[in-house]
Amino acid sequence: MPRQALITGKPALIVVDIQASTFIDDSTVRSIPNMAGYKDRMHKACDLVAAAREATIPVIFIQEAHRPDLVDFGRELDGAEDVHCLEGDPRTELAHAELKITASDYTIKKRRYSAFFGTDLEILLKGLKAETLILCGGLTDVCVHYTFADAHQLDYYCRVVEDCTGGSSEKAHRASLDAMEYLQTGAVCSFETVTTEFKKADPI
Repeated sequence: MPRQALITGKPALIVVDIQASTFIDDSTVRSIPNMAGYKDRMHKACDLVAAAREATIPVIFIQEAHRPDLVDFGRELDGAEDVHCLEGDPRTELAHAELKITASDYTIKKRRYSAFFGTDLEILLKGLKAETLILCGGLTDVCVHYTFADAHQLDYYCRVVEDCTGGSSEKAHRASLDAMEYLQTGAVCSFETVTTEFKKADPI
């Protein structure tokens, strides 16, 4: 199939799980593993958010949050991850010094990896008439990938900003980018190319 334009129709920026723990938790051993340079990539994603706001492109923050009694984790703790993102924990919050939510932003709380699963994200996107979803945040190989795959199956044009996402490891990051590129040719893009296109995009 022919390569699609980077942005088709109205875009929206989906910021996946860039929560306070990214910036305030410098523990050597973390409940979720991060690739080298992860925090730097999240700082760059903050710049991407600023560029989207400047271009009047809607910004949708996705927040993973679980009940303190762990009842909604399901099978999520069967793998490599330990307990994380508990409600009431300051590390779970979105509003922190690096990335402040504004009145024009949207927030979606999720209990599972995909931002679509059990949330009203699609209702919001339909209301915004968004056609192209641009994803950043983490983890590339988990929540970003699952959200991308669901968006793809819902017929959105999907893009993932490679240098504004981070995985559990470099190997996992690259593998998931390759998998997303397989689903939509041209899906993997850079901060520079996306911010250039933001200036040309049809704002919502």
